[in-house]
Amino acid sequence: MAGEIPDLHATVRTGTGKGAARQARREQFVPGIIYGGGADPVAINLKYNELLKRLKSGRFLSTLFNMKVEGQEDVRVICRSVQRDVVKDLPIHVDFMRLRRTSRINLFIPVEFLNEEIAPGIKKGGVLTVVRPEVELKVTAGDIPEKLTVDLTGRDIGDTIHISDITLPESTRPMITDRDFVIANISAPSGLRSADEEEGEEEAEAAEE
Repeated sequence: MAGEIPDLHATVRTGTGKGAARQARREQFVPGIIYGGGADPVAINLKYNELLKRLKSGRFLSTLFNMKVEGQEDVRVICRSVQRDVVKDLPIHVDFMRLRRTSRINLFIPVEFLNEEIAPGIKKGGVLTVVRPEVELKVTAGDIPEKLTVDLTGRDIGDTIHISDITLPESTRPMITDRDFVIANISAPSGLRSADEEEGEEEAEAAEE
């Protein structure tokens, strides 16, 4: 299940309104708010540099965070909005929503491939081509898989791994439901592909004669 949910550290923001928000920004903080989950909203400040680093790493709006606010119990949150300066495109306010363990959310979960070194197709020189290194799933906040695993044991050149080949946790489903999309495949090495193509061309030429 869920491995390491990244922490976000914040402090409670004293005062409300534009004046308090401007003061926070002058002190190199980004003002924000935590709402939902059956509790009162809490105005917070996050360190500007830490937030910017998280934003640059990607997937900020689809990552579950463990929010650590001084003097309060930790709470799981997901970001619902990042307001940015229209000129500098830098964050000026962030909204977070609290999540109950039963809350349903969309998250990108990484895919891990096992036993690649013993897969027949790889041992023959085949190449593992990963089409989706992560998959967007609808999950329950209290039961988030750390990763999806694909066992390549017995996989040969030409084999394709689809989402249906992966056992998903109960109550978890892919966001794409209208097709059995490809996760990865094992293709022939380029030298073998070239040889096959040349052989195919020769056979075609012979058939035309």
